[in-house]
Amino acid sequence: MKTVESILRALKNGEMGISEAKNAVESLPLLKLAHTRLDLGRRERTGVGEVVFGAGKTPRQINEIVSALRSKGQDVLVTRISDKAAAAVRERFPEAEISQAARTATITSKRRRLCGRVAIVTAGTSDMPVAEEARITAEFLGDKTESFYDCGVAGIHRLSAVIDKIKKARVVIVIAGMEGALASVVAGLVKSPVIAVPTSVGYGANFGGLAALLSMINSCANGVSIVNIDNGFGAAYNAHLINSVK
Repeated sequence: MKTVESILRALKNGEMGISEAKNAVESLPLLKLAHTRLDLGRRERTGVGEVVFGAGKTPRQINEIVSALRSKGQDVLVTRISDKAAAAVRERFPEAEISQAARTATITSKRRRLCGRVAIVTAGTSDMPVAEEARITAEFLGDKTESFYDCGVAGIHRLSAVIDKIKKARVVIVIAGMEGALASVVAGLVKSPVIAVPTSVGYGANFGGLAALLSMINSCANGVSIVNIDNGFGAAYNAHLINSVK
C-alpha cells in the first residue's frame, strides 16, 4: 500500500513526476464500506489514525467500522457511543474497554510512546463526562494524564490545593460550565498553554454552554485557546499535538 512517505521518496528519486505524485496522494487507499469510507492514509498524513464518531451511527455500522479498522491492524477509539452500541462492540470484541461516563470504546494492542503530561481540570463534578472523554482520548493518543476534578472558583481553595501539581503539566485542559471562569483563573497561574472546554452544564442563562463559551473567548488571561462546547475529544487531540512537537 502506498503511503505519503513512499510517494515523496519516489518523487525525490525521480521515479515519478509532480503531477503523478499529486494524483497518487489524492488517491491514497480508502476502505469502502456500504455506509462509510475509511481514510487509511490519515495516520501517515497527520500522525493519528481514523477516530470513529459514534453519535448517529447504528450498532451494526459501528461494529463494521471497528472490524474494518482492526483488520488493518489499527487501534480504535469510538467517541459518543450509545449504551446499545457499546454493548454490541463489547459482545463482538471482548477486549474493548467501555467507559459509560465518557461514552467511549477503545481497543488497543500497540504499546504507545508516551508524550508529555496533560493536566485535566474541571470546575465541578458535573463536568466529569467531558473530562473523561478528554482523558481517555489523550491516553489513547499516548499522553500521560492527571485529573483534578471539582476545582471551581466557587471554592477557590480547592484549586489552590492542587495548583502546584497542575503547573508541572506541559498542557492544561480546563473544563467548566456555568460562567466558565475557571479557564481564566488557571491561565493566570500557569506557564503552560491552556485549552478551555465550555460545557453545557448550568442553569437557564447558561444557554446550553454558550455563556461559558463566550466567557472563555473573552478571557483576559493570555494563553487560552477554546474548543467547542462539550468537546473533550477536540481538547485532548490539540493537547496531543502540542505534546508531539519536539
